[in-house]
Amino acid sequence: MAALKYAGLEDTDSEEELPPGWEERTTKDGWVYYANHLEEKTQWEHPKSGRRKRVAGDLPYGWEQETDESGQVYFVDHINKRTTYLDPRLAFTVEDNPVKPTTRQKYDGNSTAMEILQGRDLSGKVVIITGANSGIGFETAKSFALHGAYVILACRNMSRGNDAVQRILMEWHKAKVEAMTLDLASLHSVQHFAEAFKSKNVPLHILICNAAIFGAPWCLTEDDLESTFQVNHLGHFYLVQLLEDVLRHSSPARVVVVSSESHRFTEIKDSSGKLDFSLLSPPKKEYWAMLAYNRSKLCNILFSNELNRRLSPHGVTSNAVHPGNMMYSSIHRNWWVYTLLFTLARPFTKSMQQGAATTVYCATAPELEGLGGMYFNNCCRCPPSREAQSAVAAAALWELSEGLLRRRAGRRGP
Repeated sequence: MAALKYAGLEDTDSEEELPPGWEERTTKDGWVYYANHLEEKTQWEHPKSGRRKRVAGDLPYGWEQETDESGQVYFVDHINKRTTYLDPRLAFTVEDNPVKPTTRQKYDGNSTAMEILQGRDLSGKVVIITGANSGIGFETAKSFALHGAYVILACRNMSRGNDAVQRILMEWHKAKVEAMTLDLASLHSVQHFAEAFKSKNVPLHILICNAAIFGAPWCLTEDDLESTFQVNHLGHFYLVQLLEDVLRHSSPARVVVVSSESHRFTEIKDSSGKLDFSLLSPPKKEYWAMLAYNRSKLCNILFSNELNRRLSPHGVTSNAVHPGNMMYSSIHRNWWVYTLLFTLARPFTKSMQQGAATTVYCATAPELEGLGGMYFNNCCRCPPSREAQSAVAAAALWELSEGLLRRRAGRRGP
C-alpha cells in the first residue's frame, strides 16, 4: 500500500479517478489515451483499472473537433463560444470490448427529439420536412440538421422559411439546411417543388409530411378542392407520388406522415360503406372546420398504410404518428377561440421538442428499419381507430386521390 501511495495509485472513491499528474485525452477517431505529465509518457490503458476505452457516440450538437498546429486535438463549442482540449464525450465512454446490452433504450411522451438522436451521426442523410418553418416541423428540422443531416425545409412562406434556416445556422454554422418553396394548396407548386428537388441530383432518405392547417374557414384552392383536404392530404399524396422514384433509388428510405388522435372521431364512408368524396371535400354549407381536420387526419393514416403496402417491397417504409394533443404551435391561428383554447391548455401539453420526438423516432430508430404500416404515439406503437385500419378504405382513398390528380392535370393541360 505504501508503494501504491508513493506512486499515486492509492485507493480512492472510484477506480476510474486518475492519479495526480495524469490526464485523459482522446484521438481524432475517439480512442481514449492517458498522458503522464510527470514521466512524459502516454499509454492506452487506464493507469488504475487497466481498461481501454473509447468515447461513445458523436459530439453534442454545436461542438466541432479541430487540430492545433502541434497536432493536438481540441474542441470548439460554437453555442457557448469557447474552446477546450477536453473531449465533451469523455463522460460517456465504453470499454474496448463492451458487453452487448440486453435491452434497448425506451422512449416515451417525455422524450425529446434531441434525446432520440443523442450520439447519432446523420451525415449523408437527406431529409425533406414540409411545414418546417415553425412549431413541430421546425424542431424536427433543427434536430436533424444539428446531427449532420442535409435538411430541406419545404415552406409556403419563403421569408419565414429563410428565417428558420438562419435560426438553425445560429446554433451551428456548419449545418446543412435550406428552405424551398412548397404550397400544398397548389398542385402546380407541389410539382414545381418536386422538379426543383430532383434537379439537385441528391438522394432522399427521409420524407416527413408534417404541414397541416387546422380550423380554417371554408375555401377552395386554385385546384377547386376544399383547402383542408388538399393541404393536409392530397398535396402530400401528390408530393410522394412525384418523389417516389427518388425514394426507391435511395432505399432504405422512410416516410413519416404526421396525423393526430383526432382521426378517431370521424369516418369518411357514406351509409352504404363506400368512400364519400363529398365528406372529404364538402361544399360550404356542409363544412365544419373541426370535422374537416379530423377527416384529413384519418386520410393521413390510410394513406401511410397504403403507401407502405405499395413501396415497402422496394425498400421504402411509411408510418403515421401523433405528435401530441393541443400543442401550442401556429396551427391554431385561424380563429381566436382556438387560440384561446390552445393557450389555456399550453401548461399541460408537450413542448415542441417533445412533440417532435415521435416523428424523429419513426424516421431514425434502427429497430424500425424495414418496418412500416404502423401508427405511433409517444414513441410507442398503438392501434389506430378501426376505420384507420381498413385496407379497403386505404386502397379506395388511394384510387380516389389518383383520380383527382388525373382530372386536375387534364384540366390544366400539358
